Amino acid sequence: MRIEIMPAPRKYDEGTRARAIRMCEDRITEGGTSKAAAYREVGELLGISAETLRGWVDRALADGQPRQPAAEVPSEEISRLRRENAQLRRANEILKTASAFFAAAELDRKLGQ
Repeated sequence: MRIEIMPAPRKYDEGTRARAIRMCEDRITEGGTSKAAAYREVGELLGISAETLRGWVDRALADGQPRQPAAEVPSEEISRLRRENAQLRRANEILKTASAFFAAAELDRKLGQ
């Protein structure tokens, strides 16, 4: 009797892998971030471990897989999106501060009764 060992099913499809690899490469080539930080950041966004991402990127480089170019985005659009992103980050910080303030006020109100 011969027992065949089947490989584990792939948890992520090829599209997800390609997207994750491209996101890591983009963060690394944009500069200002280390490979490890890029893997961690993308991993948190996609729910994939940083070690898995490192393996995918290393394998893609070893296989000589050509990097898939990102869609060309006009520089004006990039500038606009960066401004919008900064504005949304500021708004998010304001909302966090306000939420903490109102939570503390509600706690004080309940304790004062």
